[in-house]
Amino acid sequence: MTLPIKYSAIKATTVPKLDVNRYVVILLLVLGLLALWYGQGAHQNATTEQLSLELTDIPQMVLDKDAELARARNRNCSYWDCFNVYRCGQRSPVGTDGEQERILIYVYPLKEYVDADSKQPAYQLSREFYHIVKTVVGSPYYTSNPNEACLFLPTIDTLNQNRIDTNLVGKALASLPYWENGENHLLFNFIAGSKPDYSTVLNVNTDRAMILGAGFDSWTYRPDFDLPIPMYSAALEHYQPDRSSSRERTVLLVSSQTNIFPRQYRILQELSYDYPTELLLLQRCPSATTKADAESLDGMSLGGDSSRLLDTNHQKDIRCSFPQGNEYEYPAVLESGVFCLIARGVRLAQPVLLEAMATGCIPVIVADNLVLPFSNILDWELLSVRVYESQLHSVLALLKRVSDQRIRELQAHVRYVYERYFVSLERIVLTALDQLNDRVFPHLSQTYRHWNVMPEQVGATQNPLFLPLIAPKAQGFTAVILTYDRIESLYILIQKLATVPSLQKILVVWNNQRKAPPHPSLFPKIGKPLKIIQTAANKLSNRFYPYEEIETEAILTIDDDIVMLTADELDFGYEVWREYPDRIVGFPSRTHVWDNQTGRWRYESEWTNQISMVLTGAAFHHKYWSYLYTNAMPGNIKEWVDEHMNCEDIAMNFLVSNITSKPPIKVAPRKKFKCPECTNNEMLSADLNHMTERSACINRFAAIYGTMPLRTVEFRADPVLFKDNFPEKLKRFNDIGSL
Repeated sequence: MTLPIKYSAIKATTVPKLDVNRYVVILLLVLGLLALWYGQGAHQNATTEQLSLELTDIPQMVLDKDAELARARNRNCSYWDCFNVYRCGQRSPVGTDGEQERILIYVYPLKEYVDADSKQPAYQLSREFYHIVKTVVGSPYYTSNPNEACLFLPTIDTLNQNRIDTNLVGKALASLPYWENGENHLLFNFIAGSKPDYSTVLNVNTDRAMILGAGFDSWTYRPDFDLPIPMYSAALEHYQPDRSSSRERTVLLVSSQTNIFPRQYRILQELSYDYPTELLLLQRCPSATTKADAESLDGMSLGGDSSRLLDTNHQKDIRCSFPQGNEYEYPAVLESGVFCLIARGVRLAQPVLLEAMATGCIPVIVADNLVLPFSNILDWELLSVRVYESQLHSVLALLKRVSDQRIRELQAHVRYVYERYFVSLERIVLTALDQLNDRVFPHLSQTYRHWNVMPEQVGATQNPLFLPLIAPKAQGFTAVILTYDRIESLYILIQKLATVPSLQKILVVWNNQRKAPPHPSLFPKIGKPLKIIQTAANKLSNRFYPYEEIETEAILTIDDDIVMLTADELDFGYEVWREYPDRIVGFPSRTHVWDNQTGRWRYESEWTNQISMVLTGAAFHHKYWSYLYTNAMPGNIKEWVDEHMNCEDIAMNFLVSNITSKPPIKVAPRKKFKCPECTNNEMLSADLNHMTERSACINRFAAIYGTMPLRTVEFRADPVLFKDNFPEKLKRFNDIGSL
């Protein structure tokens, strides 16, 4: 206790004899006592009740027949109306991870809930649920203080609805001290529903609680609220695949489920006759017991009572092939298949999904409205093949068309995802908690690359624009005009841009620090938003700064004197960019060539059949590239460009081509872009030294990159009916410049 220490400190001080000082000391002592009393009271529950996971002497709670029942599950819950985010935001203890914000989860003490009359338990504690509780308690998200908790985990086993009394569980949930209509509570479930309906969601009154469940369909799943997890397979606890084995996969497709609907099973039987060597159709052997068959129809069997916690017995699962009757040990037989069928059974989710992934078999999912595990973060197109249920009869023909390279990619990703997220029950739980943490703290959340890209691919060339970016606030494009003081041409350009249907906003970047921009009232009156941004320094890189005013994904960077482009040309350019959002798409094009005489690269502005650059004086690009140009440009390229006031467009082409390994796209022919260096003496490029300096830029940038990233292409995008002799009313883009 801190009280004696504070009291001793007060006694040790020399107290003057004046009455006023004595009263001050007494007042401070009283305030200190009150602060201690209130502080201890606020945390009394958290500090006195320690969580015990001992299975002996679990306290029993009797549920009266008149006890309150939790309200029915709210089918319309979303993160915004059934989750109290204001409970969250507590920082982790000092020294654990640098005060990183994260969710904190309080786990209720273990209790046995029984009916007052029949003494029937509300649930049977399974080994799997006990391991889930231990994993949460051992995770960095656990807290023993309910007052600082963001989420609450009841120690009520709802994994298997067949092993619970739904009415008693509803009463047990309502009796929890922090239930509050289920707000911010987590419930784990593998098997939902019961005969004969086999619902895809837990049939318990759960009110506003989140369900971390397997087997959601698109009707019962509440997006961004519930969390889909895989149906756990206890069979994998006794299966150790040989990772070093180079065993040849001799079968194209293995179907091992024993609870497939009869109609689908008949289709597979017919296919087994048509493809005897490519389809291995497994079923329970004739010697299997009737009880085993019944359990298979019910989906899966989890551990029942707490005695299973020490159960080490395991019986081999033997399956027989149809129609030959050959015996195979399961799940090892899945190692012989390239693909494994995951079909809709009496339950939507199937443990065979994890069993197939554990053996390196590519899942073929034939369940139309199944919500796949961790589908919020995992890209299942990278590790599975999805086939409509109506196409089951042609599944083998579809799989035979998958290329060998695609198969290798899928197999590698299956192994990676399984080992990282599904290899154990502990890993499944921690992945779910990590995803919940990302949901509560989106500013700290992990990216698509973190969840889906294998480590060996991180350094590989790939397109970063396939990340699941947040949807833009506005559609269309934002025009960013870099200007200095050419007011007349600036006004003309603004008026022309305003007529483009896909334009969302215009940003005028005023790069002149010696002269203020015109008053906003002097700018042309247009029907689109216009914002003037005054820069602190005259830098070419200002045109690529990721301004917060840019609310679209597409940016049109355009010089203030490019007034010859028509609305159709700009609109068509934007449409082309939408097809290729990872490229620079624009109008003036250039190329680079190797000069054998000098042994250096040369910048070439004359028209040729090849291009390798599209100049950003009139080009579309994704705002992601503006971010990289500003924050992640290699070497000192950005500083060199700003110092020499040249080559910012070449630098951007180098940046994009280096990351994507793709060339830019030129849009529509434009004679006026043929050689502005030669025809317009007012432009910067009229300087005789300009071409030499541009060539020097290319060589300098190539030296910094250590390679030549620019890609050459013989390609130009024109409207489909550009040169066809069709009536103009049949053409969408009529006003396209010609040669």
